[in-house]
Amino acid sequence: MTDLLTIRGVSKRFPGVQVLTGVDFDLRPGEVHALMGENGAGKSTLMKILAGLQPADEGQILHRGEEIALRSPLDARERGILLIHQELSLSPELSAAENIYLGAWPTNGIGLLRKSELNRRAGEALKALGCDVGPKTRIGGLSIARKQMVEIARIHAFKANVVILDEPTASLTDAERDQLFATIRDLKARGVGIIYISHKMDEIFTITDRITVLRDGVVQGTLATGETDADRVTQMMIGRKLDAFFSRAEEKFGAEVLRVEGLGRRGDYHDVSFRVRQGEVLGLYGLIGAGRSEVVETLFGIRRPDRGKLWWQGRETAFPSPRQAIDMGLCLAPENRKEQGLVLGLGGRDNIALPSLRVFSTFGVMRHAREQAVYLTYRDLLQIKTTGPATALRTLSGGNQQKFVLAKWLCRKPKLLVLDEPTRGIDVGSKAAIHALIAKLAEDGLAVIVISSEMPEVLGVSHRILTMADGRLTGEFSGAAMTEENLIRAVAHHAA
Repeated sequence: MTDLLTIRGVSKRFPGVQVLTGVDFDLRPGEVHALMGENGAGKSTLMKILAGLQPADEGQILHRGEEIALRSPLDARERGILLIHQELSLSPELSAAENIYLGAWPTNGIGLLRKSELNRRAGEALKALGCDVGPKTRIGGLSIARKQMVEIARIHAFKANVVILDEPTASLTDAERDQLFATIRDLKARGVGIIYISHKMDEIFTITDRITVLRDGVVQGTLATGETDADRVTQMMIGRKLDAFFSRAEEKFGAEVLRVEGLGRRGDYHDVSFRVRQGEVLGLYGLIGAGRSEVVETLFGIRRPDRGKLWWQGRETAFPSPRQAIDMGLCLAPENRKEQGLVLGLGGRDNIALPSLRVFSTFGVMRHAREQAVYLTYRDLLQIKTTGPATALRTLSGGNQQKFVLAKWLCRKPKLLVLDEPTRGIDVGSKAAIHALIAKLAEDGLAVIVISSEMPEVLGVSHRILTMADGRLTGEFSGAAMTEENLIRAVAHHAA
């Protein structure tokens, strides 16, 4: 069988760093081929080369046995090679249909848009995916999950024969993930080849046929999925065995840091009450849309509640603004680090300083030596891989970006750190490092709230877990009661 896509000896270098070295890879018709590796291993660069976004320095790309040169995304798309980005490439002011066919809108003989044809085609693509978004819907008003489904609808719209899915389920519910997997199986049956990039081992072993592992830009090997296991793949990815994936701090709780009672906001959540103490990691678990992020955004001052009371370090206080929350010592690492947590065009040093400009300045003049010293401290403490303090964060891997989100808050010496999906879209090695950091912070007396949609994670790092569904608390678990079965029951409105 002729390979659908063949990569031979592809190398790529950026200033100061060799990203890919002699990469060989092949994709067969009707195959789902996983590409795995830690953040920074070179996966995204390789996929950008295949999508025509970046040229390779060396090597060959063959499509159906013919050597090709991909000079632009249009070149790739005309060949049937389509990249579905992890970072959504959608325009918020356009409709779903306009986004799906962006750059290829149907026009009449004098160049005018045939809007009814555009909406008809997009509607068919969305329907084929099982997506409930209408073709005329404005993208800016959709949730992250639905935006992701619109992006994926391009597969049907352009009848791709090579599809690259980069962390496609990062923002999807279980039902939406199952629908995506059904779509993938349908594409396989039609002979489409799929390159699947994900850090979720359960997905890799559910949906893929082969696994290729990259480490530091070098292929470590290709394995048949049915003939290997997660431990073997992990060892290939990080070059060592991952002995302790989750780390839970010793239970040494101090005084109450935060307490809320009867918190409510119309349309978001109802009658939410809980507390968190020094040295405690409190988990919040629930499905997408349960109201978890909305609750912590209220604590941080992004949303205003309709009712409820808040106590901070034992004293009742008004709900703060974001600036007041930061000054109190309450810091939030948001779910969407790229849009809400970082300024991607700036370097790590400037991002760390942003919430603390008053600390790093005297009479309005920045003290750059102080900025640099703090940057170096947290770069080394968190083992962040970057080429320099001014390197734009958009060029870094997801794991390193997330570490800069943590660094900018840790330098504030917070009393309560809220982490919303802290390991979404990052590799197993970086996940383990962040889990260990959470445990260390708690052991040092910091109160931590961890929101996670990954049940093993929230069970592995938390001392106590609250479950939410439809904007309400449905259960509280600690000790031996923290089990997968109890959490599943609780989010299904059957709290133990």
